[in-house]
Amino acid sequence: MKALIIINDPPYGTERLYNGLRLAHALIKQESEVTVFLMGDAVAGAKTGQKTPDGFYNAERMLKRAAIKGQVLLCGTCMDARGLTEDEIVEGAERSTMDALAEATLNADKVLVF
Repeated sequence: MKALIIINDPPYGTERLYNGLRLAHALIKQESEVTVFLMGDAVAGAKTGQKTPDGFYNAERMLKRAAIKGQVLLCGTCMDARGLTEDEIVEGAERSTMDALAEATLNADKVLVF
């Protein structure tokens, strides 16, 4: 199965990014083909160098893990609006476009939005 998970919310303050990535990890474990597309404030989750309190989830680590066996794409326009450059994002994540999101949507068997 091909799954597309679109996440819009910031990495901290709500748990939508956290839960979307938890689902991505579970789907990858079941050998699904997973694409995670971060939009809006969610692109901040791909920023390198995050320091979170002990016992608290770390979006950077979760995204790195998702990028190992899945695909992690970031809205380029959203990155620009937040001053986030390609040099500042986690290894394995890629700057992307709405055209790529449209293509991923058409190719997916399931599309989930967080």
